[in-house]
Amino acid sequence: MIYATVFLRYLKKGNGFLLSSLSTYLSLIPQHFAHDDGTGSRYLSNQNILCPRNNSSVAQITKLNDALHLFDQMLHRQPLPSIFEFTKQITAIVKMEHYSIALSLFKQINLMGIPSDVYAINISINCHCRLNQVKYAFALLATILKQGHPPNVATYSTLINGLVLADHVFEAVELFKKLLTEKICEPNQVMYGTIINGLCKVGHVSRALDLLMFMEASSCKPYVEQYSSIIDSLCKDNMVDDALQLFAKMTEKGIHANIYTYTCLIQGLCNFGREIEAARMLRNMEEEGIFPGVHIFTILVNALCKQGAVNDAENVVQAMIKRGVDPNVVTYSALIDGYCLRGEVNEAHKVLDRMVERGLVPNIITYGSLINGYCKKKQIDDAMNLFQEIQNKGFIPNVITYNSLLQGLFLTGNSVIAKKLFNEMQSKGKTPDICTYRIMFHGMCKNSERCDALDLFRSMGTRELMKDVSLYNILIDGCRKLDLAMDLFNEIILKGLKPDVRTYTVMIRVHCQNGLFVEAKQLLMKMKENGCLPNSVTYNVIIQEFLKQDECRETEVVLEEMIERGFSPDSTTVSMLLGLITSAGQDSPMLTAIQKLKGIKRRDDRMSDSTSA
Repeated sequence: MIYATVFLRYLKKGNGFLLSSLSTYLSLIPQHFAHDDGTGSRYLSNQNILCPRNNSSVAQITKLNDALHLFDQMLHRQPLPSIFEFTKQITAIVKMEHYSIALSLFKQINLMGIPSDVYAINISINCHCRLNQVKYAFALLATILKQGHPPNVATYSTLINGLVLADHVFEAVELFKKLLTEKICEPNQVMYGTIINGLCKVGHVSRALDLLMFMEASSCKPYVEQYSSIIDSLCKDNMVDDALQLFAKMTEKGIHANIYTYTCLIQGLCNFGREIEAARMLRNMEEEGIFPGVHIFTILVNALCKQGAVNDAENVVQAMIKRGVDPNVVTYSALIDGYCLRGEVNEAHKVLDRMVERGLVPNIITYGSLINGYCKKKQIDDAMNLFQEIQNKGFIPNVITYNSLLQGLFLTGNSVIAKKLFNEMQSKGKTPDICTYRIMFHGMCKNSERCDALDLFRSMGTRELMKDVSLYNILIDGCRKLDLAMDLFNEIILKGLKPDVRTYTVMIRVHCQNGLFVEAKQLLMKMKENGCLPNSVTYNVIIQEFLKQDECRETEVVLEEMIERGFSPDSTTVSMLLGLITSAGQDSPMLTAIQKLKGIKRRDDRMSDSTSA
């Protein structure tokens, strides 16, 4: 994509342009953009769609057929309306996002002898950009140059936006730099905002921040929109504290946050479990005279439910209603999911009844949460009945719903029905995802159907999912046979995949269960050499297996290493260690290690008390 780069060479050449050098681009120009009547019509830019002044008639048109009918009437007037009047009408169609139709109408009026002006061409540039036809947009820039009219800031802003929309962000940045350094035009907030959005889009938030600082030092001061774009990206990049600092800096400069700014911050805080700060932000927002809508309240409800604070979430819903904000399906679905996470399925069903009473129609996500709740409570009959009921109502279950049911069926020992449902979901056009296969393999292995699990795995062929190490981990853990486990482990290596800490942990367990403790220790060393450090689970597994075989000396070595790395034995390991000490008395070789553990526990308790204070 070189058209933007080539054009930059000819944007500013004294008082004249090297038109002969633009022949390549002029060949792309639609013939209907040939002249400019010089009317000098004035337009305003709104999100890169250029709209004429005094467009009250345009604002009233909201249906395409009405706009086309009025346009047809204009074509039959004598004398014909000016390009200014036609452009007003086409602008209404552009606002409806019918970009191809708008371009065809411009072509029609030009064929009738009505020449386009720079503002009409700007709108056409925008239409091409919206249709991902950036090369034609740059060809229209050549039209403006040929007419001898310098492109305005709206022209360049629209082209830059087109490059960003087409994922050519860095080319947009280069064009922006050229305009700035050669003083071809003075960027406005729209152009700055487009570049900032583009940089955030490709993950270059630091460069977006630099540009924001540049704006602050220039005559074109940033608005809340530019700050909000960066705040949103910082929150999405898990840099909430940086977002809050930028927010504070913005308010110190007297720039008032809008509802979008607050929404980004509240969502970011909730994503990190900082609901108290999010609620405080909500109150500050209301004090500023910005009243939250259902979306912001729902963010807070969902976050509280995820944390298990359903009562607080219910209070937020009541606060919504008191403020005249009606909870929607998403709000109630979050509440239902919250109750289900706590195992309170009956309360969840009451919420479902409540939302129906308020005239809201549950969606598949709502029902899916309730089905998942039944499955986790092992009320599989209720789950299956609701599953059938929603299909009778015309709902199409999604993969998530099927996954919940499959997990519930395996959990309750209904392996045969689970496999039947797995086949049914595929016959109905639902492709299993990685989560589906994890559930299937784990469920079949737990139900002593390891051969069936392996057959299913092999039936996947060369699919991308077979490159997921987690599937191998489940199968290795489930098979428990050393030769089969080794085959699967070697297959991971042969495929160029990287075993993770769980892979090594299950392999260590299999070796220990087969009495191969030397090989287990070698595997422990190998994982360290490969840069995969053991975690708490790894240490607990190997210690428990060593203790089962009375390998006290080996247990002591691993336990010492575990403690040095800051890990602690789990309750099962501690129970086994205490049992060994009780039987062996003060002579137990484990006594020193246990005393160290007690010292660590006392230190952790003191730190916990200090933090609480």
